[in-house]
Amino acid sequence: MIKFGTGGWRAVIGEDFTKANIQKLAKALALKMKDEGVAEKGMVIGYDRRFLSKEAMQWAGVIFASEGIQTYLINRSSPTPLVIYYVMKHEMPYGMMVTASHNPAVYNGIKIFTSGGRDADELQTREIENYIRELEDMDIKGMDYEAAVSSGSIVEINPINEYIDAIINTIDLQAIREKGLRIALDPMYGVSETSLKTILLTARCDVSTIHDRHDTLFGGKLPSPSAETLKSLQNYVIDRQCDIGIATDGDADRIGVIDDTGHFLHPNDIVVLLYYYLVKYKGMKGAAVRNIATTHMLDRVAESFGQKCYEVPVGFKYISAKMMETNAVIGGESSGGLTVRGHIPGKDGIYAASLLIEMIAVLGKKLSQILSDIKEIYGDLTMEERDYPLSEQKRDRIYQRLLIDKLIPKLPFEIEKISYLDGCKIYFRNGGWVITRFSGTEPLLRIFCEMPNAEDARLICETYETFLSL
Repeated sequence: MIKFGTGGWRAVIGEDFTKANIQKLAKALALKMKDEGVAEKGMVIGYDRRFLSKEAMQWAGVIFASEGIQTYLINRSSPTPLVIYYVMKHEMPYGMMVTASHNPAVYNGIKIFTSGGRDADELQTREIENYIRELEDMDIKGMDYEAAVSSGSIVEINPINEYIDAIINTIDLQAIREKGLRIALDPMYGVSETSLKTILLTARCDVSTIHDRHDTLFGGKLPSPSAETLKSLQNYVIDRQCDIGIATDGDADRIGVIDDTGHFLHPNDIVVLLYYYLVKYKGMKGAAVRNIATTHMLDRVAESFGQKCYEVPVGFKYISAKMMETNAVIGGESSGGLTVRGHIPGKDGIYAASLLIEMIAVLGKKLSQILSDIKEIYGDLTMEERDYPLSEQKRDRIYQRLLIDKLIPKLPFEIEKISYLDGCKIYFRNGGWVITRFSGTEPLLRIFCEMPNAEDARLICETYETFLSL
């Protein structure tokens, strides 16, 4: 019933995301903390704007409190990066965030963070699942919420200022102040507006916001920044001649960008832009890390600076671990998540947005021009992305064909190698690649293909569609 994927536990509200399951997960983690001897260090929990998020935080909180664990609950909807920052800054053993990130509105879920603010890895989540299995038949009840607050077992907090200050202290506000930038924000009915607006107004930007009200249905769209979901932001940027449009997903750990021409910037472009800026203009030295479905343009940039780009499976926990191991400058993924050395180990759309705006101010160029300059140096690659909903039967059939029998279609390009690190990834000798993998957060098959031109990328995706009867 409770199974962790690449981005925590996510489930349909009322189906598996229920009070009983939420409290079972909390009880399991509380017992784990006791067995590890870290219960006295406390627990922090935050929540986003999804339906039942606040209630779920409280349902979990009373379980920790009833187990004698001091529990800190963030008393307003907040970004996931805030919880990560709090766990790291206050040296807590664990933290929880009630969110299903960019999933459809019928979902909710819980992300768990471990010491240092890292995403719980597979070993940690397997251990939690084992604790949960031992509780299967147990009727779990916590103490009364108001009683827990009155007794001090639960403490309501609002640490947003220390998180915002941590970002402000790393950004060149003076450079931004001098440019008088006009910025459009789209929090996608999520939780980023307070943080981003405070940072940008402190930098004397002219800031306008759309889609800022609380809507648990996210305006009827996925709360995931993409070319399809950011049409309103594109129009706003063009109509009001903004320097940049910034969007974040439902819990603000991912970013989407509209440039000054109204063009949607793929997250691949964002991670390349920031790595180039951090190394060339901010003097940072070190490798880059990307997941297996993220642009190889990052490899070209890293190589030009005498650095390496490391490839890891999908899941930000793998990026964080590899960054720590290699002391990398940046880690990013094609879905819009990234982080930078010296900030938090998890992805942060608010920090990424702040850095992009600093880059525009420091370089004194339009965002579209900066990206054009980089492509002039390193060339261009085009990515085609496709998602296919799967029934359980169809998933099993494709899994057998793709990952057990290890069959691949006949492809019109010479193959250099094939990897099964995460799904099936084929590397072509012309520098292109294609990966077919199952989503770790939704019942989907995903195909990503990056090639020197869009026509070839589409051709390969269509070849796979036919081969797998999609």
